[in-house]
Amino acid sequence: MVKIAVLVGSTRRDSINRKLAQALVKLGEGRFDPIWVRIDDLPLFSQDDEHKPTPAVTRMKEEIRSADGLLFVTPEHNRSIPAALKNAIDWATRPYGTSVLTGKPSAVAGTAQGPISAAIAQVHLKSILLTLTRAVLGQPECYIRYTDELFADDGSIPNEGTRKFLAGFVERFVVFVEALSRS
Repeated sequence: MVKIAVLVGSTRRDSINRKLAQALVKLGEGRFDPIWVRIDDLPLFSQDDEHKPTPAVTRMKEEIRSADGLLFVTPEHNRSIPAALKNAIDWATRPYGTSVLTGKPSAVAGTAQGPISAAIAQVHLKSILLTLTRAVLGQPECYIRYTDELFADDGSIPNEGTRKFLAGFVERFVVFVEALSRS
């Protein structure tokens, strides 16, 4: 079974993107093992410190290194990715030549209340990941418009159409990771 590192771009305790990530993991039970990668405790990246990382940075890099694939679930902040996620990516790719993202297939999902959801942040993140990871899942795109009915009290997805779409997204990503892991 493949291991998927799950990175949530939001550091908010009651993040709707964390809830989406939890729902995706639940939909993938039995297909992949999740590795929840914490990013809210990372110091602000400075090249001055890249050769002496904090324990939080070392932990994050080891979690990512141990994964077969990367699932990013992120909100949109000011038409881009959240600062905490960009900071994690900077730490994961430094020092130069030691990136733990290299060779890992990745996928991006997200939810927001607006009519285009987190689409702009996802496009921005995908353009970053195309140069840093092995490959980024192109289809299906996972732009989920948040409503109060998106999640049930137990964290599941009650809407059959949305649940089926998200299950298909998870399945496609797992197949993508498995295929690239064999090649």
